[in-house]
Parts: sequence; structure tokens; C-alpha cells
Amino acid sequence: MTTIQIQEPAIQVQGLEKSYQDVHVLRGVDFEVERGGIFALLGSNGAGKTTVVRILSTLLKADAGTANVNGFDVATEAADVRQSFSLTGQFAAVDEILSGRENLVLVAKLRHLEDPGAIADDLLERFSLTDAAGRKVATYSGGMRRRLDIAMSLIGSPPVIFLDEPTTGLDPQARIEVWQAVRKLAHQGTTVLLTTQYLDEAEQLADRIAILHEGRILVNGTLAELKQLLPPATVEYIEKQPTLEDVFLTLVGTSESQTSESQTSEEQR
Repeated sequence: MTTIQIQEPAIQVQGLEKSYQDVHVLRGVDFEVERGGIFALLGSNGAGKTTVVRILSTLLKADAGTANVNGFDVATEAADVRQSFSLTGQFAAVDEILSGRENLVLVAKLRHLEDPGAIADDLLERFSLTDAAGRKVATYSGGMRRRLDIAMSLIGSPPVIFLDEPTTGLDPQARIEVWQAVRKLAHQGTTVLLTTQYLDEAEQLADRIAILHEGRILVNGTLAELKQLLPPATVEYIEKQPTLEDVFLTLVGTSESQTSESQTSEEQR
């Protein structure tokens, strides 16, 4: 890797267009992703998020525009691009018959890496899966499978990882587990391009957020910058209704207070 590659953004997209017959999926998409950051491409179903990822991962050719991953052009240097990233789709690509450790060892062997066992053990520890290493993946929860899937994609230490709606179909606890795994990736220097339709996911994880709508980027910036697009918050006074927690604590507190007062009176007698 050259000094130029290290200094430039990990991902650069300019004027990206893609159509399927009369359907215009991408209409001139532009964005950059800095190295070691988490960039969220936020949009509803059909906005074009997966199409962007497929073009960046050389699975699909753009009709117009340019895209670079890790300094390599996706159209003319596809082989170098493929060496620079890993892709995790919407569904975990794991073998349920094998154990978690066996899945990792298998991928490391397929990539002809030295000491597959040590690589597997390191990733199991990084993704908090050591205790489940010997269990069949069929017994894993949704969050564990997704974390294993992400761990498998990191074998070979790619500088860039594409996460295409990684928490689709997961329960709230599993989503939090995946969020923690994604944060670890960025802290360790991996560049993450995350596509999602969940507003809270983009808000929780991303350094920068681009909103993709009908094939165009509407806005691109940090969360603070995007919030400044709206009028300043106004303070309004509204009637506060008691919650069940308020009722519970009031009743329990009153009961305990009465008991304490009764005990004190008896002791004084």
C-alpha cells in the first residue's frame, strides 16, 4: 500500500448511475468515506443502498460515474478492489453444521493463511464468542450468528468492510450485540460502510450519515450537522401523565413509609 492510498479516503464515489431498463436506481451518487470511520448510507427499501454496495464490491457495473475502494478503481482494477474489502449481506452466511471455530478455521484455510487455528481463536475472543466456540452454529442466537458472520469477513484483515443492513430481522438485544461488534471494528482501524433503514442504528453508530432517497443523496454530514438543517428546538410545557413506574414507586414507597412509622411508634412505647 502506497502513501497516497493511506492518505486518500477509503471509498470515493462520484456521479454513480445505474438503471434497469426504465427504472433509474441511482441518479448521480457522490460520497466519500474516511479511513477508520463508520459511514452510514441511510434509506428506505428501494432507495438504492444495496445497488451501491454491489457496484463497490465489483458484483455490478455502473452505467456512469466512478468509484474507488482503497485507492483502486472498481471498473478497471477489480481484482485489487476484491483484495481490499469484505462483504456481509443481510443474512448470516455461516455453516450451521459446523461449530463457530470450525467456520472460522475453514475460511482461513480457504484463504491459504498460516495458523488458521490461532486466527480463529483471536476472532472468537474479539467478538465475545470464545465460550461458544465448540458449539454448532445451529444452536447460536441471531446476534451470535451475525457476530460470527462479521468475524469471518475479517479473516485476512481487509481494510474495508461493507455491512449491508446487518441487523435486519434481529431482536433488540441481538442488534445491540452487532452494534458493539461494529464499534470494535472502527476502533481497530477498519473502515465500515453500513447500509441501513433504521434511523437509530445510523444515529448510534455512524461518524457520518448520508440519506439516500430515490437514487440521490439528499444530505451528507455528521449527526450534529444534519440536526442543524431543522429549526432550533422549542420548549413547550405539557401535562405529564403518571407512568406505571410512578404508580408503583408511589405505592411501594408509601407502604414502606407507613411500616417504618409504625415500627418507630411501637419502639417508643
